[in-house]
Amino acid sequence: MTLVLAVTWVAREGEGEAVANLLRRLASLSRAEPGCLQYDPHRDPEDPDTFFLFERYVDEAALEAHAASPHFQELVLQEALPRLASRERLLLVPLA
Repeated sequence: MTLVLAVTWVAREGEGEAVANLLRRLASLSRAEPGCLQYDPHRDPEDPDTFFLFERYVDEAALEAHAASPHFQELVLQEALPRLASRERLLLVPLA
């Protein structure tokens, strides 16, 4: 079953550009994962410290593989999270 992950990140003051650069790197690496169908980071034009990520995976195993990948471990857990004021994740499944 396809899974969608909707994520909102808010960067700490002064960290917006660093977070944007991390997301650019993360996007290309994540899109290359075999189970990733879509990985699109966005930036709020009115609040450049707010980011929205829209991710789609073929199944739960693909999402777990993404979270276990070396690029996720490095770019998200080690580099991005310390730069964030908040992080919200919403996991969704299709209705039909």
